[in-house]
Amino acid sequence: MVTAYILIVTEVGKEYDVVRKLKEMKSTVEVAVVYGEYDAFVKFTVGNLKELDAIVTEIRKIPGIIRTITLISS
Repeated sequence: MVTAYILIVTEVGKEYDVVRKLKEMKSTVEVAVVYGEYDAFVKFTVGNLKELDAIVTEIRKIPGIIRTITLISS
């Protein structure tokens, strides 16, 4: 089991649209709009790194996302 936290920077005013899309993803454990350097974060739990790679790739395609940083928990 792999747990990952993804920090997301969005276009101005797009954070709630992005969070709404993230909530629809099946592996989402937690998602929230945050304030500071990042605009949103999402926590995922997946079976392996290959699944995580697929999710990160899917997230990066969401309209309004500028960049992401992925943290993997051990």
